[in-house]
Amino acid sequence: MRAGDLVHLTTAASVQFLRPIFVRVIRELPERHTYDGWVWIEGYQLNAAGDAVARRELYVRRAGVRRQARPVAPSRPRRRVPVRVG
Repeated sequence: MRAGDLVHLTTAASVQFLRPIFVRVIRELPERHTYDGWVWIEGYQLNAAGDAVARRELYVRRAGVRRQARPVAPSRPRRRVPVRVG
């Protein structure tokens, strides 16, 4: 996992995710010792709108982490130009 990755964490990643969450990865934490196949990550938990709501350090099974496609940036609303009649 790299900085900026969007991941979906479910019970496949750890039993703590009975309610799945989305996380924007900040970094892996290599200085922490783990069991084989597990990793510590630091990231921002996202709400349904995609806004960061909490910064978290999470212990997850690498094989259970589901990478998500990067969301398309919302287009900027167009500015309406008033039409003059007459």
